[in-house]
Amino acid sequence: MTGLDPQQDVILEVAAEITDFDFNPIASYESGVIQDKAFVTERMNTWPWWNDYPENRDNFIQKLNDGKPSSQVEQELVALITKHFGDEPAILAGNSIHNDRNFIKYWWPQLDAKLHYRMLDVSSFKILMQGKYGIEFQKKKAHRAFDDIHESIAELQNYLQRIKSL
Repeated sequence: MTGLDPQQDVILEVAAEITDFDFNPIASYESGVIQDKAFVTERMNTWPWWNDYPENRDNFIQKLNDGKPSSQVEQELVALITKHFGDEPAILAGNSIHNDRNFIKYWWPQLDAKLHYRMLDVSSFKILMQGKYGIEFQKKKAHRAFDDIHESIAELQNYLQRIKSL
């Protein structure tokens, strides 16, 4: 996203990974979302990491160039969920996903309707593990949608493994 306010900012890229409860991948989706490049550049220049990782920024800009219209991305995600969940709602999971859900509600209401009201926020585990046990998980901070998904899965697996051994 270009920022944290769905009414002023836009979705730039999206990724989804459907897994079983052992985190084995079942299906994946990834796409850039076509947006006005001048708007994106103006908004993203305010983010400190934007210029700190030039290789990520340049790859990201290329992905936007290869992106799809927002409405097409929404329909493809709805189709993916329908294919794998039928009429059952899918659980949104990841790190700090409350704001992701706000963007989905605002920009992609058909996708929002396919999602369960419950979400699995890995950040809740992070708070518990850091606060109670002093355990921290080091992320790479790639700031890319698909990379963030894989890091969130690895982080949750790490916490669950540690909980098992407590």
